[in-house]
Parts: sequence; structure tokens; C-alpha cells
Amino acid sequence: MPHSIVAKLTRSNAKRMRKSMTDAEAKLWQELRAHRLEGLGFKRQMPIGNYIADFACVAHKLIIEVDGSHHADGKQFIYDKKRAAYLKEQGWTVLRFWNDDVLKDINNVCQHIISVLQEQGVEFK
Repeated sequence: MPHSIVAKLTRSNAKRMRKSMTDAEAKLWQELRAHRLEGLGFKRQMPIGNYIADFACVAHKLIIEVDGSHHADGKQFIYDKKRAAYLKEQGWTVLRFWNDDVLKDINNVCQHIISVLQEQGVEFK
């Protein structure tokens, strides 16, 4: 995947966000980092265009978002829909999980990620 130009502000925001992950993001990162989940490589707080993905598996164009309750309605909900539409146009699949799901049932979250990739034809050893 060729590198795209990312605005300095977006890049610095991503760097800042890597240092201040939520508890749910940190828990999921422990499962994803260092190819721990079925050998998949993920990046955290990865800039894509003007947006920052919580976690991105570049090889399979998969984005994982971990959301708190403020994403359920209002302006944030509308923003998330617009963002997801842009990312889909760029060829990405976006999976969203609630913080509570990650914190309380990490195994099911990981299994869902694997299942989605298998549905897309990814084979695991």
C-alpha cells in the first residue's frame, strides 16, 4: 500500500492518541500487537486520510474501532457514519466494538475479527 500524505496535525494527533489509549483500547492492543492474533499485523492509531483508525490491519484493509457510549448518537454518530463511508470508499472494512464488549468479552471480540476475515477469504494456519 503506497504511503499517502498525512497532515502534520493528523500525524501528531495519532502520536498523542497512542500514548493515551483507553482501557478498552489497551486491552485489545494486548491481543493484537506483535502479530498475536493469528499472525495478523496491526498498527494502532493509524492515520488514513484525515482520519485516525484505532487499529488497522493494512494487509487485509481491516479497521477496528473501539467506541464509548458517546458514539451512540448525536454529532459523533453522524461523524462516525461519514468517516466509515469514506473508509469504505478507500477499500477498508470497519469493525466497531463497544468498550464494554472489549473489557468484558475479549475472546468473543477476537473471534469476531477472525470470523470476518475468514468470510473475506483469509486463511489462517
